[in-house]
Amino acid sequence: MLAKQLGLLRRGAGFTQVQLAEKLGVTKQSVSNWENDNIMPSVEMLCKIADLFHVSTDFLLGRPAPSPQPGALIDATGLSAAHVEHIRLLVEDLRGL
Repeated sequence: MLAKQLGLLRRGAGFTQVQLAEKLGVTKQSVSNWENDNIMPSVEMLCKIADLFHVSTDFLLGRPAPSPQPGALIDATGLSAAHVEHIRLLVEDLRGL
């Protein structure tokens, strides 16, 4: 599941494998191996990936999310990191009203 999620997030953010590798401080081959489901990143790297894309490690691993309260969760799968950040800022602005 990580392979699929990582590929979707990377492409959604507009990153090449080389660009993602640079952001994470790894080789392009590492990113390629993760996306091809050849190897898994370390726990520390999994956390770094989750932080970069503003998602949970559970999301990266394909674990089901706990049932949220209605309206407490917005599915932004496939959106770019910039779009997700924009939505986050809009929500913060609305909370301030």
